Amino acid sequence: MSIQTNIAIVGGGIGGLALALHLHERGVACDVFEAVAEVRELGVGITLLPHAMRELAALGLQSAIEAAGIENLESAFYNRHGQFIYRELRGRHAGYPVPEIGIHRGKLHKILFDAAVQRLGAQHVHTGHRFVGITHSDDHVAIHFQDPQGQALPPVQSQVLIAADGVNSAVRRIFYPEEKMVFTGINTWRGVTRFAPILSGKTYMRIGSIETGKMVIYPIVDQVDEQGRQLINWMAEIRMEGLTQNDWNRQGRVDDVLPLFKDWAFDWLDVPALIANAESILEYPMVDKDPIPQWTFGRVTLLGDAAHPMYPRGSNGSAQALVDARTLADELAATPAGGDLVPALYRYETVRRPLTSKVVLTNRSTPPDFINIKVDELTHGQPFRHIDDVISQDELRKISDDYKKIAGFSLEALSSPV
Repeated sequence: MSIQTNIAIVGGGIGGLALALHLHERGVACDVFEAVAEVRELGVGITLLPHAMRELAALGLQSAIEAAGIENLESAFYNRHGQFIYRELRGRHAGYPVPEIGIHRGKLHKILFDAAVQRLGAQHVHTGHRFVGITHSDDHVAIHFQDPQGQALPPVQSQVLIAADGVNSAVRRIFYPEEKMVFTGINTWRGVTRFAPILSGKTYMRIGSIETGKMVIYPIVDQVDEQGRQLINWMAEIRMEGLTQNDWNRQGRVDDVLPLFKDWAFDWLDVPALIANAESILEYPMVDKDPIPQWTFGRVTLLGDAAHPMYPRGSNGSAQALVDARTLADELAATPAGGDLVPALYRYETVRRPLTSKVVLTNRSTPPDFINIKVDELTHGQPFRHIDDVISQDELRKISDDYKKIAGFSLEALSSPV
């Protein structure tokens, strides 16, 4: 016996759950199908930029997210010698109507998941459903799943399927079976460490550049112990000639990453100590995929990382997934009752695919840390007397502002509500 649903969302991550919540708010029935049997607070940190927070605030989740994370005051850039390059205020401190928040990814996911279960009802949020295939017909799509033990589950019949199943999307693989990840020799390690507050205690830091080593560091939980330490999220990145691609499924090792940053002890931060004392380290290759010419195939469309995997730079992957979710929900909700939902999928793609393709390519060429890359080019990686001898603050501000415009979170773009 099959399960009948109006809209099937394959993947219960950030994008899929946000779509489900948006649809429920608009009175559109849907079901979510997630591969894992139990949603737990796993992973490391994530930064929610103002365009991500605007989407989450529209879902009524802002207060819960603020309570679980840390509001960023500023973003600061330094070279690999620990010398100051550029600083700017962020979120509400920069005039945005919403904050910029650093939060544990697992906590964010749990907030979204709990909201979906509460609002949609547990009977519409299905865990332990691993996608294995689809069968199209004229008026519906049949979706096939297996449980965690590999046993077939009852098929699901739905008007449309929304694939929100991540960077390694099994649904996308049906339509692009020969597609490969793009790996250009950059590996990353992500960790979390209990550490004394750094700088303001609310600072998002980018230090160095990928050619000689880069660290992205920001706090995600405040006052984690009686010593007043924070839970600090960090990501190390480096491009090395001949470097093989990191294993997606392997725990990271201190011995792999610490030697790359062993000399990074500054008067304001001891990077080796931050790495050496990590509670957990995960390793990932920095990969994306080339923009594709089509997201929608009949009654199936892609969303979030399944549609546009991008480099994890600028904290933009989750933000773009959240914008996808609201845009698609609006298009589906605009369909008259009993009408065909397929045209809504194509309208959504027409709006979102060109915009996200530009973000994917910009994240490769001129990401936010292009500020660090530019300074390294101008100084040949050497220390400088003062940053003003190298480049003006106005020039650096323009680099930052140009990225915000392309990514969709310039102050002008977010001055009005969703």
